[in-house]
Amino acid sequence: MKSRRLSEEETRAWAKVAATVKRIGPQEASLPDFQAALEAGEPELRETKPLKKPAPVIKASDPPAPRLPIPPANRGGEKRVRRGKLDIAATFDLHGHTQISAARALPAFLMDQQADGARCVLVITGKGREGQGVLRRNFLLWLESPEARALVSGYAESHPKHGGSGAFYVFLRRKA
Repeated sequence: MKSRRLSEEETRAWAKVAATVKRIGPQEASLPDFQAALEAGEPELRETKPLKKPAPVIKASDPPAPRLPIPPANRGGEKRVRRGKLDIAATFDLHGHTQISAARALPAFLMDQQADGARCVLVITGKGREGQGVLRRNFLLWLESPEARALVSGYAESHPKHGGSGAFYVFLRRKA
């Protein structure tokens, strides 16, 4: 930004303001008198009392029993979808979703589709850069959530005509 010269009026106003300001000089710091402390002698030490009882030891709890992951779909279901014997009831595209919105929307989508009687849906996650997109990577974790486990019987990576490694067939349990 170019600087400009002050007008006469601005120069007079600045001179008035500058005349009211007091100059702050260097302040003398008050340092503790170490020499006097050394001459005073040894400081008095207090006796410490032992603790009445030792602090409790926190033990790691036993890890929860491992849950079995949702099994990938059997090849028969995947083949039936590819051959057109089992229709894909709906498609859910996660493109444009953040991790949080996708994690919330996926169980809602699966519940709606199960309520409508759907048996197979296609979920498009996208491949991401170098095949390791965030949504694709987290998708299988989301299928392990309690809400999704109650709805999903299996999954499989889709056929290239449906999106290949950037999409999954999700097989839903029958409505109870």
